[in-house]
Amino acid sequence: MQVHSFLHQDTETYTHVLADSAQQLCAIIDPVLDFDPKSGRTSTDSIDEVLEFVREQNWQLVYIIETHAHADHMSAAIHVKDELGGQLVIGKYITEVQKIFKQVYNFDTSFRTDASQFDILTDEATVLTLGDIAITVMHVPGHTPADMAYVATDSDKSVVFVGDTIFAPDVGTARCDFPGGDAKTLYHSIQKLLSLPEETMIYLCHDYPSQGRQHCPSTTVAAQKRGNIHVKDGINEAEFVQMRERRDATLAMPRLIIPSVQVNIDAGQLPKPESNGTRYLKVPINALG
Repeated sequence: MQVHSFLHQDTETYTHVLADSAQQLCAIIDPVLDFDPKSGRTSTDSIDEVLEFVREQNWQLVYIIETHAHADHMSAAIHVKDELGGQLVIGKYITEVQKIFKQVYNFDTSFRTDASQFDILTDEATVLTLGDIAITVMHVPGHTPADMAYVATDSDKSVVFVGDTIFAPDVGTARCDFPGGDAKTLYHSIQKLLSLPEETMIYLCHDYPSQGRQHCPSTTVAAQKRGNIHVKDGINEAEFVQMRERRDATLAMPRLIIPSVQVNIDAGQLPKPESNGTRYLKVPINALG
C-alpha cells in the first residue's frame, strides 16, 4: 500500500492517492478544482498535477472517492473521471444533503436528490476492493449527515481517510453548524475513529497548522487520543458539545461554501450553459450563516 498526498494551497485541502502499486491500481480521494471567487474562473492546474503523477506511475484509477459534499472547495471529480476513468464514490446519505440544499438553492425538479449522479453509494461496513487493499467504510456523521471515513487495509498496515471529522491534534475537530450537522453526533463518530488501533495512520482532508508548524497530511490515532485539543482522552461528550457549539457560533461561513456546495452535491458537475453559452452559479441571499 502506498499513499501520496497533495496539498491544495488555496483551500488547505489534501487530495490523497491510495495505491496498490504491485497491481498498479489506485484511488483518488477528495480531488479539488481550482476556483477564483473574484473572477468566477475555474482551472484544473492543481488536480492535473495529481493526474500526471498517476500517469507517471502507470496506475489504473479505479475509484474517485468523496468523503462528503465539501463546503470549502469545488470537487474536480468530473474532470478526474473524464481524464482517467474510475467510479465516483460517496456515502449514501448524500441524499439527505441534496434534499437540504435543493431547498436552499431552490433548484427545480430537474435536480436529482437520489444520488444517481454518483456511481457507488457506500454505507457503514461497505467494503471496496483495490487490488489487495480492502477499503472498509465507516459512517461518521456530525459535520454533515453524509460524512464517511474509509479504512484501507492490506497485509502490512491500515490507514484511514477521515474527511472533515477530525483534524491535526493542534487544530481539533470539524464544525457542526451546517444544515444537518450535530456536535453530539460528531463526538460519537470521532470515538469510532479513535477506537481503531493506535498505530493507524489518519489521513486528513485539511490541515490548518498553528504558527510555526508546516502543513502535514497525516497523524495517528495515538497522537489524537493523546493530544487533540478538542477530543483527547479525558474530554467527555458534554464538554465536547459545549465547546463545539460555542466555537461554531463564532465562525464565519467558509469562503467558498456558496459556489461549492451547489456543485458538489451534483457530483462536481458545473451548471449547464445557458443560451449565451455561459454557466451561472446561484447565490442565495440571507439563507446561510
